[in-house]
Amino acid sequence: MSTTQSGGIDAALRGCRPAEVDPIVIEAADLESTAPDHLRDVKAALSARGYQPATLSVVARFEAGDTLATQREADRLREFVRAASFLGAGRLEVRLDDGAEPDAVDSALSALAERARREGVDLARIESD
Repeated sequence: MSTTQSGGIDAALRGCRPAEVDPIVIEAADLESTAPDHLRDVKAALSARGYQPATLSVVARFEAGDTLATQREADRLREFVRAASFLGAGRLEVRLDDGAEPDAVDSALSALAERARREGVDLARIESD
């Protein structure tokens, strides 16, 4: 156990200064893969161009009444949580497709939000228009 006091977020913010990078949103559909080797290449290429992924955005397609499909979709979304964390994005936007069963979606996204939190990523649920 540490005997030093943590200054929390304020201590980290005190030393902040602007960086010469542009924050960007990456569409998950534009990623060829969520494999670590591919993400490493994407991250390096973006950094070389002065970009920093701030948000990874993904469309979720939960099928109403299909428990197996809901589980598969939740598994797919977990891959994007990991990808966002690997890329250094602090936010994962999950845009919901129409027609999903609210209870199944709420349960899946609640578990996904907890996983994202542990990975240092904020999950933002975006309802379809």
